[in-house]
Amino acid sequence: MSDWVVGAWLMLGGSTLLLFIGIPVALTFITINIVGAWLYMGGEAGLAQLARSSVSSVMAFSLTPIPLFVLMGEVLFHTGLALQVIEGIERLIRRLPGRLAVVAVVAGTVFSAISGSTIATTAMLGSLLLPVMLARGYHPTLATGPIMAIGAVDMLIPPSALTVLLGSLSGISISKLLVGGVLPGALLSAAFVLWIVMRVRITPALAPAAEQQPAYRGWEKWKPFFAYVLPTLSIFGVVVGALAAGWATPTECAALGAFATLVLAAAYRALTFKALLKALKGTANISGMILFIILGATTFAQILSFSGASNGLVQLITGQGWSTGMIVAGMMGMLIFLGIFVDQVSMMMITLPIFMPIVQQLGIDPVWFGIMFLICMQLGLLLPPHGLLLMTMRGVAPPAVTMGHIFQAVVPYVAMSILLLAAVFWLPAIATWLPGWIG
Repeated sequence: MSDWVVGAWLMLGGSTLLLFIGIPVALTFITINIVGAWLYMGGEAGLAQLARSSVSSVMAFSLTPIPLFVLMGEVLFHTGLALQVIEGIERLIRRLPGRLAVVAVVAGTVFSAISGSTIATTAMLGSLLLPVMLARGYHPTLATGPIMAIGAVDMLIPPSALTVLLGSLSGISISKLLVGGVLPGALLSAAFVLWIVMRVRITPALAPAAEQQPAYRGWEKWKPFFAYVLPTLSIFGVVVGALAAGWATPTECAALGAFATLVLAAAYRALTFKALLKALKGTANISGMILFIILGATTFAQILSFSGASNGLVQLITGQGWSTGMIVAGMMGMLIFLGIFVDQVSMMMITLPIFMPIVQQLGIDPVWFGIMFLICMQLGLLLPPHGLLLMTMRGVAPPAVTMGHIFQAVVPYVAMSILLLAAVFWLPAIATWLPGWIG
């Protein structure tokens, strides 16, 4: 057996095994890294190099947007501005079939545009809207499905901490990845709304026949939209506009967005010391976890390269005579399979050291590949039995909502996400058109 095969089994197989038995992600990769550095980088000298590489990996300036994007979402949730945004959207949506389910999708899309946390979006919408929907007679599958699905779209619509992480670990332009997710995310949100309306028209028993809604008129109807929704969306416009125009780097855009979010909260007198402290604590917790994982991921890729496993696997795959399309489809299939069992960060850490050299060698458009990678990770959030958003929903849902309801609810949204992945695969312009405007 070749040395690189042994290295591949040790590094990839060992890390996958530890993840499957429930060891935390960061601890898994640090353990494997220590063993790999000792074996393949020269014993004590390898451990010293491992320490140096670990420190330098989390000092990269390109990682600065992560805590800033997370802070935007934390401030929005802890100051209560999210409630005002929901009300503003609800007043504008007329008596559509399944109106509150549509409100969940539209409000979730707005939150995705100013929040870097998928879990926070799902938890907040689940806590606020799910009890109301169930009390009004919505079937649990119609009530829970849109909330989970739109939480996953958060990964595609900037700002997204996981998108920044993917760009940092893969070497793909972070600016182009952030902008490239806008159109696929918008298409997916629109598809969710159409599905809800069609589903309720076909099976009216899923939602109440006529929901009680105050008859708002004129300015009273539009006031929350102009007072809360539009200013909130303007932050998204500034961040993405500056990125697309090339006026600012991702870090500068993240700083601008975080500052604008704080100013907006202060303008509404919602930025109390208590709310700010909660937002800062949440940001520190999430950002610290992400940076600790980056530490393990970067050194993992280096050791995999030292062992010869990266080059050996790349040569094995590219030497089979498969077409580029077949190889890309195979990589997407592997990501979807992994999404059933492991979290999104683990998916990146396991696959990127192998996938990116193949992408470079075959001349695949890295932005196109990166957007499909994000869609596969978004699918992983929704796939039973261990999808992170399924677990989040179970945590905020009342006892009347069973895991069976949650699994059933997510099926059509998983199907729509797979259709989007296929559309991007066959029509790369869906992912690359907007990034093409960036110099």
